[in-house]
Amino acid sequence: MFNGNLSPVNSSFIAMPPTIPTDKREEETAVPPTSFSRQTNKVRDFFSIPAPIKTLFDLVPVLVYPPNGLPQRAPKPARIPTLYVFSKKEDAATGKPSFNPGCLKWQAFLNIAGINHRLAASNNHASPTGVLPFLLPGASSSNASPDALPIPSSKLVKYAAEHGAHVKEPLNMRYEAYKSLLDHRIRHAWLYTLYLEPLNFNAVAYPLYVSSISTSPFVRASISHQLRAAAEAELLKNSSIIDIDDLYSEADKAFEALSILLGDDPWFFGCDRPTLFDASIFAYTHLLLDDGMEWKEKKLCRALRRRENLVQHRERLLVRYFGG
Repeated sequence: MFNGNLSPVNSSFIAMPPTIPTDKREEETAVPPTSFSRQTNKVRDFFSIPAPIKTLFDLVPVLVYPPNGLPQRAPKPARIPTLYVFSKKEDAATGKPSFNPGCLKWQAFLNIAGINHRLAASNNHASPTGVLPFLLPGASSSNASPDALPIPSSKLVKYAAEHGAHVKEPLNMRYEAYKSLLDHRIRHAWLYTLYLEPLNFNAVAYPLYVSSISTSPFVRASISHQLRAAAEAELLKNSSIIDIDDLYSEADKAFEALSILLGDDPWFFGCDRPTLFDASIFAYTHLLLDDGMEWKEKKLCRALRRRENLVQHRERLLVRYFGG
């Protein structure tokens, strides 16, 4: 055999390297610290808890306090559920339809479902999800419970079913296709009509969504810009330009398709009573036909009025579930 110096050695004896002390070996094999590692060590040492204080903290148990209660001036929970919607205070007090289609849809649904509730005028900032509407269940006792947690609109159908309501959704293969007409073509035309038509923005949107929020001209200018920018961004999601004629044309075709679907029936899809789909239609048709909205540019309103059965459908829901 040969050692490391290639000199012959006795096969029965192999010289072992001298023993190196552990500390010295670690020093020889250790990687020299870099500037980054030195900085890291300094930061670690800076934020580390001194041993005596850490020992003291270890002896102290962690105490989790319960959530803070509502301010003393906060209103007490109502005995019946409260639906928070966009509305004027005087209209909310009398249960009149909300001026916002997203809120009116669920207001109408709860009325159809027979869920007793009251309205409260509110805004998006008050909502746990940042969007209206939401439902605050009635207080069954003075103690807080999970039942008192706000219910977003996405869970209102489940809430209604759990509280004895019987509102069936149409079991129809065409349901999603017609729902898409409402959620896209009609909604897009609504956004343009309300926020981007200058006459309607000044006469309708501004009093409802801007001047009612603040008296500051700077705040009002900011809110106005945000509303119009948000509407424009939504319309530009699927198109590089906003084609006004195309928007109104597509909405007109959607109204025609819905009119044919309804036919001579009182409710959509031949149901014997209104469903969430009827409430969704009503949310737009009522606001477009309501003279109290004071529309100035009425192109979308005229397209709807040409479908007499849709006008009558709105009247039926208004009389039956909102007292006319």
